[in-house]
Amino acid sequence: MAEPDTIKFFNRYSLRLEQELVYGAAWMRWTYGNPFGRLALEAFVKRPFFSQWYGWRMNRSISRGKVLPFIRTYGLDVNEFADPPESFSSFNEFFYRRLKPGARPINPDPLTAVFPADGRHLGFPDASQITGVFVKGQRFDLVKLLGDASLAARYATGAVVLSRLCPVDYHRFHFPVAGRASETKLLNGPLYSVNPIALRRQLAYLWENRRTITTIESEKFGTVLMLEIGATNVGSIKQTYRAGTTIVKGAEKGYFEFGGSSTLLLFEPGRIRLAEDLVEHSRQQRELYARVGDRLGTIA
Repeated sequence: MAEPDTIKFFNRYSLRLEQELVYGAAWMRWTYGNPFGRLALEAFVKRPFFSQWYGWRMNRSISRGKVLPFIRTYGLDVNEFADPPESFSSFNEFFYRRLKPGARPINPDPLTAVFPADGRHLGFPDASQITGVFVKGQRFDLVKLLGDASLAARYATGAVVLSRLCPVDYHRFHFPVAGRASETKLLNGPLYSVNPIALRRQLAYLWENRRTITTIESEKFGTVLMLEIGATNVGSIKQTYRAGTTIVKGAEKGYFEFGGSSTLLLFEPGRIRLAEDLVEHSRQQRELYARVGDRLGTIA
């Protein structure tokens, strides 16, 4: 088992186990692992005004000076960017940047669902059979996550896919399947971190945090629920799609402003067969790195 403050994931493309370079790691360790840090967490860090203040800082023009050092430190590929690094007026504008057309090919197989975001993913075929998320004994509480007991019962034995976006990732999220997308519903809450350093201590941050829920009526995959989960220093969750319209697989749904965050997918029982590498690494409480548009699973 990895050390508590070490985050390792399996990279689908390099086929290697890799260690994450965590943005703000020392601050994370202090906030979630130190008694005084936890006092600060409960007093103000988890509260929306803290993230709004930090988001305001990242929107100021002076923050653009952080862009090039960030790119160098984390080795981002500027050839993917739709706009040159020098064109961003603030760090936040760089953070939710667009990519060039074709930078994230969408799997064309109509029987395949795709990952909704670049990130590190966990996938479980049956929510009721999860024995550990990040550490043994942690399970999803669908009733609290969805805020609706009858809806939770409908998905109780369905597949769950959690996609975690780090600050270094592309921060636009996309539809995993084709279908008709509903209005987005907001469930308000605080803004804890969704980094594994925090979630290993308390998975409940996922269903306590501010989150949004959208229903996708898909001909091939049934009714899919897609959630965006806010986190510390996420200025806001922006939706860019038109509710009530038919959307294509891989179409942009929205983006997160500054900070790491997560999306979460729920499938009805018996509607999807998750990719083998996703299931196997998740069984070992290890995330799988894959990019938006890549294969998440196929129709059951």
